[in-house]
Amino acid sequence: MAAEQRRPGNDLRTRTLEEATAVIAEHGLASLTMASLAKRLGTSGGHLLYYFRSKDLLLVEALRYSEAALTEERAALLTRRVRPARRVELFVDLYLPAGPRDPRWMLWIELWARAGTNAELRSAQEELDRGWQRDLEAVIARGVDLGAFAVDDVAGRSAQLLALLDGLSTRVVLSQSGTERAQATALAHSAAAALIPRSADAGEGRP
Repeated sequence: MAAEQRRPGNDLRTRTLEEATAVIAEHGLASLTMASLAKRLGTSGGHLLYYFRSKDLLLVEALRYSEAALTEERAALLTRRVRPARRVELFVDLYLPAGPRDPRWMLWIELWARAGTNAELRSAQEELDRGWQRDLEAVIARGVDLGAFAVDDVAGRSAQLLALLDGLSTRVVLSQSGTERAQATALAHSAAAALIPRSADAGEGRP
């Protein structure tokens, strides 16, 4: 098989996830059909159903695929030699959408809309949420250990900050007035500093 054919981007499953993400971001999940997606990919609806039993499963897998790269970036962030407060800011920047109709965040909005009545989707949402919660807790706990942060309830503050970021992110993605990416980032950094106060004794702490 030629090298070009072996590239991951040319794998049907990968191409399906990428194409589905683009369609959902532009038109929403309701407009997507397996038949129309198969036509865009030059294959059959039955072939796609071999990989994905339903549109809901396709949505979950597309979101997992888009989140995979961010999981790696979060892991790298935990080992970067930066000050604890700066590490929190970088985490926040990674979490927020790039701008209106950010494809990854459009997937999240579609998932939230369906998870309340679908146990499989709710389980997937909780699994992905746990990854962000776990890593933010690790970022804050590291700062506490270094004497940079004065936080007693690491899990609680992490949950509060993530909830706030979800709200800001939704406003950015839906192009709500007054919440462009730059404004949302400034608000998020300010909220993070309030929720994760620096220690009065130790200043920034070492990286």
